[in-house]
Amino acid sequence: MMTLTKYGIREWGVGLVAAVVLLAGCCWLGAAGHPGWGAGVGVVVVVLFLALAAFFRNPSRRLPEDPRQLASPADGVVRDIGEVEDFNFPPFNGRAVRIGIFLSVLNVHVNRTPAELEVESKYYREGEFLDARHPECAVRNEAMTIAGTAKAGDVRFPLAIRQISGKIARKIVCPVDPGRTLRRGEVYGMIKFGSRTELYLPVDRFDIKVGIGDKVRGGETVVAAIRQESAK
Repeated sequence: MMTLTKYGIREWGVGLVAAVVLLAGCCWLGAAGHPGWGAGVGVVVVVLFLALAAFFRNPSRRLPEDPRQLASPADGVVRDIGEVEDFNFPPFNGRAVRIGIFLSVLNVHVNRTPAELEVESKYYREGEFLDARHPECAVRNEAMTIAGTAKAGDVRFPLAIRQISGKIARKIVCPVDPGRTLRRGEVYGMIKFGSRTELYLPVDRFDIKVGIGDKVRGGETVVAAIRQESAK
């Protein structure tokens, strides 16, 4: 099932009102003896509104059946996978493996939690608006990070998700505060118009199931799984 996210009410709501007004104008053009102009402009208006609405789409997704598997926090393409030596966002403290996902303007832009997550910290970083594919965007761009204790199966571990603005994206939506528990696969926010999402996991406790260049779907594609020795 496809719905529109509530995080885009202002944009697609205003767009709908504008489209209705413009289509009324198209009808007037047709009645005034310019049916070709009226039909042509009407088609353009409808296409533009559908494109706007599509950006705020929120499709239903099927979570991985194995509770020990973590689903992608976003739609897009995996741009990089690497280790971060000193990642300190309580309760995360130390080395982490980072999976970076690039979202184009054509992707679904809502963010989802890879596993059940008790949010313990939230941090906003002011920054630049480099292209989300730029190698320095992860450290220089505006960003929002939430971190906490996650649960996958019977295993608990620190987990963090970072939303990063891009050259076009200028609005991070994250109405989540410490103390809240997010369900596995729950939509918790979005980044508007092109961006990057990063997932941080403990080093040596997960098998990474994706590679650079892989396309992923938020809430559905398995990006990592708890190692058997960690699940014991």
